[in-house]
Amino acid sequence: MKLIKLNNELEIPVVGTGTNTYGKEGNAFKGELRGDTEEVDWAVENGYRHFDAAQIYANEEVVGKGLNQSGVKREDYFITTKLNTNEGYVSRDWIDAEINKSLEKLQTDYIDLFLIHFPWDNSDEIVEVWHVLEEYYNRGIFKSIGVSNFEEKHLDLVLQNGTVKPAVNQIESHVGKWNDALIDYNKSNDIATVAWSPLAGIEDDAKQVLQEIGDRYGKTYAQVVLRYQIERDVIVIPKSHNKERQAQSLDIFDFELTADDRERIAAL
Repeated sequence: MKLIKLNNELEIPVVGTGTNTYGKEGNAFKGELRGDTEEVDWAVENGYRHFDAAQIYANEEVVGKGLNQSGVKREDYFITTKLNTNEGYVSRDWIDAEINKSLEKLQTDYIDLFLIHFPWDNSDEIVEVWHVLEEYYNRGIFKSIGVSNFEEKHLDLVLQNGTVKPAVNQIESHVGKWNDALIDYNKSNDIATVAWSPLAGIEDDAKQVLQEIGDRYGKTYAQVVLRYQIERDVIVIPKSHNKERQAQSLDIFDFELTADDRERIAAL
């Protein structure tokens, strides 16, 4: 597994698994929890050690239970979760309570990467929340901190008012919306990019081009997309409810795209 060193020297696996529908009935985002950890178990067996969770997914306990019962040491996992700021900010007490819930559900006493999930329309509150995350980082409860879905203006706000630089900005990046400008901006500020839903947005025409490329390497179109992203140091968190496809998403380290391949993919 390729590791990327974050700006605080912490290393993160370049491929992780998304988890937002794991353990849910019908594999649906708003589905009720089934009571099992099947997809997490498969991911561990397949070799995943990077798990991307979030409070808004309402299934952190599925991830926590699966990892805790896996027999793999906690320090061998890289766990991300995110503060649910979909409706903005409530209070300092609320932040503390939500963090404690995440720690309890994930069955851990520290989080490798803790993110603000969404920006909202109040600069002072965003800065206040960032300062709270800095406190937890300085206490060692968070090994690194970052943001999600932040645009340049939101990043500037944190960079100008914080004392700890975000380690990561997790953003939308996939075929049809590579988000190159924001990825370049992240990189210029020594902030790593994580791409959520990296296999979204692939229409038939694009799939044909990707599969033509993949056929030369014995790879699927999805593996080509993931390889393209990691070759430009973008961390990816694909998700699958199929054990074999989970494994395929990790099997991308034995080939390298050509400059022509990358040019064709970038144009999709």
